[in-house]
Amino acid sequence: MDIELDRPDDVDNWTELMLIYTSALKQIETKLEILNEEFQHVHCYNPIEHIKARLKTSESIVKKLKKHGYESTLDNMVKYVNDIAGIRIICSFTSDIYRLADIIRNQQDIRVISVKDYITKPKKSGYKSYHMIVTVPVYLSDRILDTKVEIQIRTVAMDFWASLEHKMNYKFEGNAPEHLKNDLVECSKIVSMLDTQMMMLNEEMQKYNNGC
Repeated sequence: MDIELDRPDDVDNWTELMLIYTSALKQIETKLEILNEEFQHVHCYNPIEHIKARLKTSESIVKKLKKHGYESTLDNMVKYVNDIAGIRIICSFTSDIYRLADIIRNQQDIRVISVKDYITKPKKSGYKSYHMIVTVPVYLSDRILDTKVEIQIRTVAMDFWASLEHKMNYKFEGNAPEHLKNDLVECSKIVSMLDTQMMMLNEEMQKYNNGC
């Protein structure tokens, strides 16, 4: 572990922090599962294909802190690293992304800190996803802690593309050959067209539905 743990108390604090972030993930995940079941009951439709939850490793936390010029301490970790706890929501259609974002935003015990819409404004690489940093209260025996969670919402096609980009960045350590980068950008355009056409097709199909 590369986080600076100089005192026995630091080890206990690290363990407690991971427990808190894990609890925050469970709360968000449970909320989303309930919302998905409600959608099926009310609208005969599941907007969520699947959910992925993960905790950032200590090595990744340290790397991010160093990248931004911070010492690798527990205090800096909590203050400056917003994606220690992460939830990725995979949807069928782009319209589901904004619908879910609005639902999450309207949850009374969730506070939205920041939003980055990489769908409306993709990254230069072609990356598309909708990111939210939120806080959710974690109830301990003696206190309540508002804990940050990063939520990423994307379509199946966007997630497939992002997975390939991640593999490319890992393989070439962020310095992939230019022609591969260009090909990936072109693939992103194809993904956008596919998402648009699939959403339009789904909307047309809904007109013929007479119930579930």
